[in-house]
Amino acid sequence: MRQSLQFRHIAILLTGTALAFPGPAMAAPNAVDSLIGNILADAPDAASLNARCDTLSKAIDSRITQLEGERGPATIAGTLQRYDDINDLVTSGLGESTLYREVMADAPRRDAGAACEVRMQAAVTRLSLSRPVYDRLKAIDATGADAATRYYLARALQAFEIAGVGQPEERRKTVQALQDRISANGTAFEKGIADSRKTIEADPAELAGLPADFIAAHQPGANGKIVLSTDYTDVLPVMTYARSDALRERLQQAFRTRGYPENDARLTALLNDRAQLAATLDRRDYATLALEDKMQNTPAKVEGLLSGIDEAARPIAQRDYDRLLAERRRDEPAASQVDFWQYAFYSQRVQQRDYAYDSQEIRKYLPYAKVRDGILKLTSNLFGVEFRPWTTAKWDAGVEAYQMLENGKVIGEFYFDSHPRPGKYEHANMVPLRSGLSGRAIPVGALVTNLSAGNGGDALMEHDDVVVFLHEFGHMLHHIFGGQRQRWAGQSGVTNEWDFVEAPSQMLEEWAFDYDTLATFAADADGKPIPRDLVDRLNRARYFGRGFDALRELGLSNISLRLHQAPAPANLGVKTRALYAPYVFGPVPDWYQIQDSFSHLNGYSAIYYTYTWSKVIADDMFTQFQSHGMRDRATASRYRQTVLAPGGTRPAAELVEAFLSRPISLDAFKAELAKDQ
Repeated sequence: MRQSLQFRHIAILLTGTALAFPGPAMAAPNAVDSLIGNILADAPDAASLNARCDTLSKAIDSRITQLEGERGPATIAGTLQRYDDINDLVTSGLGESTLYREVMADAPRRDAGAACEVRMQAAVTRLSLSRPVYDRLKAIDATGADAATRYYLARALQAFEIAGVGQPEERRKTVQALQDRISANGTAFEKGIADSRKTIEADPAELAGLPADFIAAHQPGANGKIVLSTDYTDVLPVMTYARSDALRERLQQAFRTRGYPENDARLTALLNDRAQLAATLDRRDYATLALEDKMQNTPAKVEGLLSGIDEAARPIAQRDYDRLLAERRRDEPAASQVDFWQYAFYSQRVQQRDYAYDSQEIRKYLPYAKVRDGILKLTSNLFGVEFRPWTTAKWDAGVEAYQMLENGKVIGEFYFDSHPRPGKYEHANMVPLRSGLSGRAIPVGALVTNLSAGNGGDALMEHDDVVVFLHEFGHMLHHIFGGQRQRWAGQSGVTNEWDFVEAPSQMLEEWAFDYDTLATFAADADGKPIPRDLVDRLNRARYFGRGFDALRELGLSNISLRLHQAPAPANLGVKTRALYAPYVFGPVPDWYQIQDSFSHLNGYSAIYYTYTWSKVIADDMFTQFQSHGMRDRATASRYRQTVLAPGGTRPAAELVEAFLSRPISLDAFKAELAKDQ
């Protein structure tokens, strides 16, 4: 079973438009580029972040007011450019503030980031409800414009209409108030997760079965006890390797009650305000509203997708569950079920017995620094780019910064914040920080992850962490390659329909299982490369649990969708467990409070199904590499040019069809799901 899916929600920060701040000086700068300036990566205190937010907020308010008062003919070069500049400013502030909330070392600076997030979201809502701005955009005659500009204008108008710009003034005021509350509660909900890190104590004997380097890093304290946290770097190894069932249960309970009960109140407010917002905008429910601009644009289409995947995945999951139960009965002959905290442990046992694969064996070939360098080398080989260290301000000593170059020219810059710290964002995401704009600015972003136990480059990684790293870097490649030739910030980088954006990242995960790729960097402390036989065994074992993964994603998708089709239930935990239970085997424990640490309920709201639909697209696109070779430069170049480079200038379905020379099909996904083990 893939632990990255069992315990980790892989995400990209999305707001519907690109996020921005300027990088190096470029030709023909726009006044907005100078106004935005550099992020305050080394901001000394909350006051400096608050001042930065004030500057951006005043500039945004002023420009919205100016655009609302614009007179004369509405034009692309004037009206649409001014609108896009506001977009750039707003999403710049939102990207920066999100980063500050996620990574800053102390609570006051993280709180300043969170407060600015709310202010930026309020600006987004104000802009989206401005009837004068909408009327100016709608008055533009785009007949002679290029296709990308016409598409941008059409999507912008659609976004205004979905937001409620056509409602009477009093209703628009209600919408603004609701959106402001939604933003505030959503930010508080995510902050509540980051602030809810828990620890438990364990006897040294309970660590039996765990890797030697893990045990060495967890020495007993003065009381003879070992402290384990709910950081992924503790949870994943304990769930997978610890022989102590009691320890696994205790840590799982701590992990799955993060944010509880405090986040229940925030989530209740979030769901109720969204339900009221949908009613105010004359929609049946919030899920209906959230889906209107997606590839799967109605709840009925999402339900049909989930039902079809369930039909394909359930028999495979049942078969594998029966094997897990048989393995547990080797320890407890009378066992009637496999509990949640036992899945990873017994999955590893099945992999050892049936496939001769032990995930501890592969760890010694995956020190963090070699994995990092290997991912950069893979990108170089596939796409013909180069990387070099980037000397710039950083928010933590463990942060790494790089520039991407092509033909000697810097085309992107990015940060790796790879290791856990108290108070830091607990999951994994790519934060777009700078829109790439042709002739003006290069894309910049940050990967905020929690991949290894320490800041040292020798820290060993799980293979699943390599998958996570590749996934998030796939978002970065999309952000950078999609920001090379764009005129509009609102089309730069990852600005496609939201239920497409995980597809490029999920496809890149496949290279973590490719021997020729791993052989370029995976080596042990003595420099011995990873054996081909070990990778072969990994690939045989990887399909065990694939049905579990698919059903689990369906369960989370069901929670996400159904909670947004009605006001908040009286008991969120009871309702969430009931929505999840049909997609898992065995009972869901009464203490299971996943809703309070399910961060996607804020950002993704009703559309967690994105991961399943994007996986369908990813598997379909990967067939091209399977046919032509995983390291085939021609296929990689064609993929870059047809899928990544266009950014949000065309509908995602058209981009994929251009790459495949046919429409999207579920065939590859279903074939991968049912692949013979």
